[in-house]
Amino acid sequence: MTSDVGSRIGEESIYAEEQRAEQVEIQEKLLCSWLAQTHGSVFTVWLGSTPIVVLSGFQAVKEALVSNSEQFSGRPLTPFFRDLFGEKGVICSNGHTWRQQRRFCLTTLRELGLGKQMLERQLQREAAELAKVFHQEQGRPFDPQVPIVQSTTRVIGALVCGHHFLSEEPIFLEVIQAINLGLAFVSTAWRRLYDLFPWALRYISGPHQKIFKYHEAVRSFIRHEIIRHKLRTPETSKDFINCYLSQITKTMDDPVSTFNEENMIQVVIDLFLGGTDTTATTLHWALLYMVHHRAIQERVQQELDEVLGTAQTICYEDRERLPYTRAVLHEVQRLSSVVAVGAVRQCVTSTWMRGFYMPKGTIILPNLASVLYDPECWETPHQFNPGHFLDKDGNFVANEAFLPFSAGHRMCPGEQLARMELFLMFATLLRTFRFQLPEGSQDLRLEYVFGGTLQPQPQKICAVPRLASLRPEEE
Repeated sequence: MTSDVGSRIGEESIYAEEQRAEQVEIQEKLLCSWLAQTHGSVFTVWLGSTPIVVLSGFQAVKEALVSNSEQFSGRPLTPFFRDLFGEKGVICSNGHTWRQQRRFCLTTLRELGLGKQMLERQLQREAAELAKVFHQEQGRPFDPQVPIVQSTTRVIGALVCGHHFLSEEPIFLEVIQAINLGLAFVSTAWRRLYDLFPWALRYISGPHQKIFKYHEAVRSFIRHEIIRHKLRTPETSKDFINCYLSQITKTMDDPVSTFNEENMIQVVIDLFLGGTDTTATTLHWALLYMVHHRAIQERVQQELDEVLGTAQTICYEDRERLPYTRAVLHEVQRLSSVVAVGAVRQCVTSTWMRGFYMPKGTIILPNLASVLYDPECWETPHQFNPGHFLDKDGNFVANEAFLPFSAGHRMCPGEQLARMELFLMFATLLRTFRFQLPEGSQDLRLEYVFGGTLQPQPQKICAVPRLASLRPEEE
């Protein structure tokens, strides 16, 4: 870092504390609130010899990700991610490769039906299937995490591969295991050790080797899917792999094309990583919050009953007639803040921001949780309050500080898919079931499990069927 940042923010090294057991202390660490209170909205944390500039609060994050989106569009690669993913795909690539792959992803996802009836019908079927799984528990206590994760993974699998995976398929379970292990590993000491001593850890046994093993298994699965697609008539189905194969053919003679099978494999992995765990974790939190806030759950169900009546299927456009349900779901995303502080960025050109000089190569950490909890933007930032998204007349209102999908050039390309999926699944489940604690249970455990995302503690709840006419049919 140059002296501008060093002198104005302070030359002292601020080292992160060890993770604490108490929930309040974990939140304090994740949000860096105590550092922001002491050092302001822009400060430096030193990880070993590497300075990380942390941005806290809506104004600072907005200035970086929106006003200076191009300047902060880089992605720094540590040795672990470079060895695992390479500089391919969307998440871990930069420059020309990143621009081509991201643009193609956005265009293709739109073509495959984001916001259109084709994808909506698929999501409606998946929501109904999830409700059917819940109904099989017959109101008994169960942990909803596994069926929710399987449901969101099937959505991405169908979008990418063009066919519906069965929950008991070995490769389907292996993909889920790879995602879960990979995301959990990111926050461990082993990953930090790998980044410090990659030349040694590459040859030493440990949990990192299991990550590489699962990653290769997923790559083999995707290669098999590519072969299957090549053997089929292109018109048989239209999915992401088909579209990518077509793009490879179209750009064969382009000397600067980055469309090849290695990039395709990594883009597919990126879609699974970005489109399964975050959505599943958010939906899981939504159900727990509804158990914890019974009055809010009942008000959502009252609105669903009054607006939808006896209609069997919920449509995405129904959200416009369900302002309270929509506000509750937004508040779930805000308060759960499942991505914690967000992904790091890197300056691709030298720039000034909020009076500080950021030289090219500066690593930036936009603290998204600090935006979602910013007291200048939210009336009760640490309380579950759907009123954050409602006006005095009960109409839904957006808030520009609502950034669960990040912002700017690196914002989540699957945002629209996630919004549709969350709304249709949440509304379907709340309309079909009353969620409550098992008999004899005192209260929920709302402490985070700190992994790749902030996940709920494993615990059981009950899904009690509400309306007989809307219950999933028994097989």
